[in-house]
Amino acid sequence: MRNFRNCGLTAGMQVRAPARLLLQNGSGRPPGRYKTTWCTVLLSSQITWLVIDLDALFKGRLCCFPKDPLGDVETWSESVDKVLGCKAGQIAFREFLKSQYSEENILFWLACEEYKKIKTAPEMISSANRIYSEFVQTEAPRQINIDCGTRENITKNISKPSLTSFDTAQKLIYSLMARDCYPRFLKSDIYQGLLRRSDSR
Repeated sequence: MRNFRNCGLTAGMQVRAPARLLLQNGSGRPPGRYKTTWCTVLLSSQITWLVIDLDALFKGRLCCFPKDPLGDVETWSESVDKVLGCKAGQIAFREFLKSQYSEENILFWLACEEYKKIKTAPEMISSANRIYSEFVQTEAPRQINIDCGTRENITKNISKPSLTSFDTAQKLIYSLMARDCYPRFLKSDIYQGLLRRSDSR
């Protein structure tokens, strides 16, 4: 697949729709046939944009990090914990999940991590309700994929939240990311592009 002009795609576009893509032969001449497929088109320029975003994020903040925030890119292949354990990894993984229409997974996981750091009851109640309305309740704008029992249990106890209110759901989402999303992330253009950027330094 060499030519995106015929389906109206430009560099950096992400598409999740039935796309009619013109298939070319080795000589560059169109064979006159099309393939209709559901696809996510992630062009290489987005890798550049991601790197620029990462550089912009950490510019002027290196005092907060013991070393280059992109210096551990190679270690991200060791485990999903390596990705989730650093800011740069979170950003790259989130960008990948966004391209897969499952960004809610990491957003929920991160929200739970912050929630467990809360020290006061009023803040806990406010944050619990925000997480519930955004991710957990049926038809939530970023509804996560958890079983009915877990969802019902959270709903039943949301009026009296505790620091462990979302633990079961967070573990389920973590397992989903580790089992399904993480292996695909390692093969993605986003991660491979960052690897090349890291190797060239």
